[in-house]
Amino acid sequence: MSRVLPGDATPVHDVIGIGFGPSNVAMAIALSEHNAGAGRQESITAHFFEQQPCFGWHRGMLLDDATMQVSFLKDLVTLRNPTSEFSFLCYLKSKGRLIDFINHKNLFPLRVEFHDYFEWAAAQVEDMVSYGHEVVGVAPVIRDEAVEYLEVTVRSGEGLVVHRARNLVIGTGLRPRMPEGVDRGDRVWHNSELLSRVDELEASTSPTRFVVVGAGQSAAENVAYLHRRFPEAEVCAVFSRYGYSPADDSSFANRIFDPEAVDEYFAAPEHVKRQLIDYHGNTNYSVVDIDLIDDLYRRMYQEKVLGAERLRFLNVSRLSGLKETPEKVRATVTSLVSGEETLLDADLVVFATGYLPTDPLGLLGEVADRCLRDDEGRVRVERDYRIATDPELRCGIYLQGGTEHVHGITSSLLSNTAIRVGDILDSLLDRGLKSASDEVRTVADGTGSAARQSSSRG
Repeated sequence: MSRVLPGDATPVHDVIGIGFGPSNVAMAIALSEHNAGAGRQESITAHFFEQQPCFGWHRGMLLDDATMQVSFLKDLVTLRNPTSEFSFLCYLKSKGRLIDFINHKNLFPLRVEFHDYFEWAAAQVEDMVSYGHEVVGVAPVIRDEAVEYLEVTVRSGEGLVVHRARNLVIGTGLRPRMPEGVDRGDRVWHNSELLSRVDELEASTSPTRFVVVGAGQSAAENVAYLHRRFPEAEVCAVFSRYGYSPADDSSFANRIFDPEAVDEYFAAPEHVKRQLIDYHGNTNYSVVDIDLIDDLYRRMYQEKVLGAERLRFLNVSRLSGLKETPEKVRATVTSLVSGEETLLDADLVVFATGYLPTDPLGLLGEVADRCLRDDEGRVRVERDYRIATDPELRCGIYLQGGTEHVHGITSSLLSNTAIRVGDILDSLLDRGLKSASDEVRTVADGTGSAARQSSSRG
């Protein structure tokens, strides 16, 4: 519900961040570095709210041998500030592994190591975040018929608390995608759950068969992991292609992730945007690292030679039916060529079917009515990642994710995170963080920037 500003002196954060995954950790670092070099009047008060009890990024996918698909140089800061103390190299130095990593001669760290880097970075700005706090609503605060601030309602174990903000930075991440009509259950999982639940499965039964659905990197990693961890079980991979398609990580193709490519994509006509996605989708979507493809093929061929085939590939096929019981799940796999059906009684079916962006307007309530949409009903987003709104909404609402239709493939990936938060920071500074009327009010009642800075840490 809208509120009319009563002229009180309630502290107002310059920025409130919703979610504290890698993107908003990078945002907090950028704000921290800015404040370290700014005077009191130029500093930015900010606080972030994260519903998880601690930092976590796709924990269910941190397989022990899985590597990153982006260079370590595309960390949270380096492309924005190569001298930052929050870089992956500084992390390695702090852990005593810098020389070992250099000797490794590898641009792509283990995923579990990069997650540890994220945790290390998040811990250095933990005064800017409240974990275990879920944002449940946003409402406009109106003065002179304009939305002057946004009230952010946050729920924690201590109840509901309302905070005010001049700007929001939404980084709520992705949600698991399941095929239409398929629900997760005791024996039907999304791959994001794998590591958090596999021990429970192993403790309760001796699995004899797994089915993994999907043709991308996560699907192939899950197949390899289950095949290795359960040496007595059969692992069946189901996908509609003849085989896994290799990711195009060649130097020229990778230019689609360059910061300049975002400018070009943003300015391109709509039909060119679609062409670019079609041309370069194989850099990211439903593709697998060639080394992993080769490893899986080697395993399959070796088993054929030895006459003990545990690794099966049901290609040019689709999962057409599921029936779950307390003991098993029956999967029906249909050939796309012949229509022949294969019935597989499995202990577990894992869907590695990707993710969808969280609805960026889902938390905004009636504020969403002031956000503009394009001809296809998608939220309109400016080049600086700010949602286009009607003129009466004076607050900035920035998106970290969910802007692929505007900024291209890189908007959902880590590749451009450091540059993106720099763009958002520049936009915040260029637009001005404090209205003239607010400055008069805070000076008059003594709640200046120092008081706001104190409140932002609460």
